[in-house]
Amino acid sequence: MSNEKHITADLIITNATIYTVDNEFSTAQCMAILDSKIINIGSNSEILKKYSSKEIIDLDGKFVYPGFIDPHAHFFGYGKSLLNADLYGAKSFDEVIDIIKKHHNDYPSEWILGRGWDQNEWDVKEFPNRKQLDKAFPNVPVLLRRVDGHAAIANTEALNRAGIKKAKEVAGGRIEVKNGELTGILIGSAIYLVDEIIPKPEKEVLIEALINGQNNLFAVGLTGIGDAGLGKETILIIDSLQQCGKLKMKIYAMLSPTEENFEYFASKGHYKTTHLNIRSIKLFADGALGSRGAKLLKPYSDDPKNSGILENTVDFLKEMAKKAYDFDYQLNTHCIGDSANRLMLDIYGDLLKGPNDRRWRIEHAQIVHPGDIDKFKKFSIIPSVQAIHATSDMLWAINRIGKDRLRQAYALKELLNQNGWLPNGSDFPVEPINPLYGFYAAFERKNSNGIPADGFQMENALTREEAMRAMTIWAAKAQFEELEKGSLEVGKYADFVVLDKDLMTMPASEILTLKVLQTFVNGELVYKAD
Repeated sequence: MSNEKHITADLIITNATIYTVDNEFSTAQCMAILDSKIINIGSNSEILKKYSSKEIIDLDGKFVYPGFIDPHAHFFGYGKSLLNADLYGAKSFDEVIDIIKKHHNDYPSEWILGRGWDQNEWDVKEFPNRKQLDKAFPNVPVLLRRVDGHAAIANTEALNRAGIKKAKEVAGGRIEVKNGELTGILIGSAIYLVDEIIPKPEKEVLIEALINGQNNLFAVGLTGIGDAGLGKETILIIDSLQQCGKLKMKIYAMLSPTEENFEYFASKGHYKTTHLNIRSIKLFADGALGSRGAKLLKPYSDDPKNSGILENTVDFLKEMAKKAYDFDYQLNTHCIGDSANRLMLDIYGDLLKGPNDRRWRIEHAQIVHPGDIDKFKKFSIIPSVQAIHATSDMLWAINRIGKDRLRQAYALKELLNQNGWLPNGSDFPVEPINPLYGFYAAFERKNSNGIPADGFQMENALTREEAMRAMTIWAAKAQFEELEKGSLEVGKYADFVVLDKDLMTMPASEILTLKVLQTFVNGELVYKAD
């Protein structure tokens, strides 16, 4: 009998611990890849006996996982943010001003833009005032978005250019005033009054931003992204870059609810390539908790006259839901507060009636009233969560909503139990791009400093296996892609990540400093650590 190896593969990965994340969460040693897909997976002896390849990678005992998928992020926004001032981690508004001074000196431009400041991280936990910006930049317009993107501060020059001389009513937003004067703080849709007059970057700049963003994401093991809210022009740029092989990141593009998007995409059905999937619409119900824009059933504990804002009218949200239903598009709605969650769960329920496979999602599902939780199961609604939000917010969230409501917030396990699965993302650039931070937060329920020592509301922690599924196969399922990716099984695309430690058993505290060694998309090496 001949020992000849009769099947030629493009690539064989051998001598590894491969977490397949299949139904049994089984492991393997070796896999063979042909034409971008896995053709067999098993032990070293099984695969090497049957297959040969010019390229065999001996991983010498290293660990392989399905490519990580972030089901809710802002990839295009992240790419653009790399062009602007990085304000994440600034410990005061004085530090913010120092950062943008240096940025403007290094990269002079007509407008100064930045993102990432968070007053909850400062000694004085109050919104800043435009007067400090005016002193530093009396003649250059400045717009700096808060970390969550749902609040911003503008200087007087920017306000003047946008025609904002005094407070006025803004649907879905608020222009902050103190002692009869504009503070420069803009909440919710009020930001767009300034945003819409800022000159848009040239197409070449946007392309460079996407490529740079992709490179950073591959370096942390991401192979797929759900990009939450894109316009036609951006999607066409992404598609063309993917078609010519420059953009290898796989993108689940959620449409912004514009007439142009409905006409060009939704009315023509779903659009699918190996790298792009368009079959969903992204809505905003409310704002964010950190900027007190999340819509609550009762007022904020630390702002008794304020219960947050709906960023869109109820009629608009109902109209968009009906459109999504009629077009057979998935609907994914940003809901932070318990009022926003109740509103959208009920709007969904009126259309979905009962169990279904439309996979409509509530994005964030952060504070859900106990009386509304069962609606996720009743109408097969998917809670699309970000475990890292819990550990980012926990130290100040209690001030916003008090102890009782905090118990109803960030309830990952309770939400998981509704349908038996959920996707876990990051919402970057609100949070860091590294998916291992969200993996750690999901089961450890601690921040990067290991606080609190016993974990935050541990009754809602996931297991490590659930946390791994939530950023691989369940993330793929949330995008109708579980048959082609999210696990390492025969017939699926060879999207995978190589690490030198076992995420399922290693000390939790070491996960946050773990580096990805290699990232593969469709069997092609797209990142290798130095």
